[in-house]
Amino acid sequence: MATIAAATEDSKQPIRRKLRLSPSAISYLQATPLIAILGFFFLLPIAMITVVSFWDYDFAGLYPDFLTMNYTDTLGSWVTWKTYLNTLKFTAIVWALTLLIGFWVAYFLAFHIRKTSTQMILFLVCTVPFMTSNIIRMISWIPVLGRNGLVNSSLIKMGIIPQPIEWLLYSDFAVVLAMVHLYTLFMVTPIFNTLMRIDRSLFEAARDAGASGWQVLWNVVIPLAKPGMAIGTIFVVTLVMADFSTVQVMSGGQSASVALMMKNQMSLLQYPAAAANAVVLLAVVLLMVAAILRVVDIRKEL
Repeated sequence: MATIAAATEDSKQPIRRKLRLSPSAISYLQATPLIAILGFFFLLPIAMITVVSFWDYDFAGLYPDFLTMNYTDTLGSWVTWKTYLNTLKFTAIVWALTLLIGFWVAYFLAFHIRKTSTQMILFLVCTVPFMTSNIIRMISWIPVLGRNGLVNSSLIKMGIIPQPIEWLLYSDFAVVLAMVHLYTLFMVTPIFNTLMRIDRSLFEAARDAGASGWQVLWNVVIPLAKPGMAIGTIFVVTLVMADFSTVQVMSGGQSASVALMMKNQMSLLQYPAAAANAVVLLAVVLLMVAAILRVVDIRKEL
């Protein structure tokens, strides 16, 4: 019996050698479900949009073709360039404000709140407004900033202003304010996660070396928080660049963005032109993300 078992085991050895896979092959095999999902829900739609961007169209329908007309009209129009500059302006201002607010909120939660349970409770309190719809949180500013809204009424009653301030609502100010309100949490979360990982003994070492509080902040905290700041920047930049509803509602139709321009083109059934704009916008966002990744290595956070 022992001889038969040994012979059977020896006969299985070649089969095991044939089925043996390299570690890299096993890694690719494990990543196959994710690749399939990303390919179907991410790469395939982008490929379809790219193909449609070269089609011809009129008021009656779409015509498969290979034309560069849509890109020529998009990149050759001063209106398009002005819209992109306006979008980049919103992105830069919202990014700067969310970074400033998000960093100090995360810093307060991470270093000034001692108990972990209190930190989590306060963090959840910050997330409560984000459990409602973006549209509801956005339009909630209208009765606050309107001509007869809370702010103008209070300032007039206190005698600070003689008449309502017109630019509080339906202006670039209102757009930026609403975007900062909508997207600050996307900056707070990664920065808070990064700050919580910092070894507190580094602060003691810096103070023992004679560093002041601001020196500790500038030379220890901020450099170690850069990966979280970079992740938050990617979130905020991509969200602002793709936002059209906030620009449309809070500016009262007086301002424009690239996403709003694409939405208007789709409402007019100009799908190839909108697809060309989408491809250009995707390229711009990818270049911005690539620039961020060149400056900061976010692999420390992943």
